[in-house]
Amino acid sequence: MSKKCEICGKESLKSASRSFSNKKNVHRQEANLHNVRAEINGQVKVIKVCTSCLKKGKVKKAV
Repeated sequence: MSKKCEICGKESLKSASRSFSNKKNVHRQEANLHNVRAEINGQVKVIKVCTSCLKKGKVKKAV
């Protein structure tokens, strides 16, 4: 399964840290994803959701 939010589509980014000699060290910044039991169309499913979607209330958690 991909590292992507199933609500907003947020995924990992490519970024680089720079040394004093301006050399690039490229790495990936992963999205902050959590597996959440959510109610979707009346069914309970486990989906990957980023924390910003959880804070905004875009996901209704299953009880």
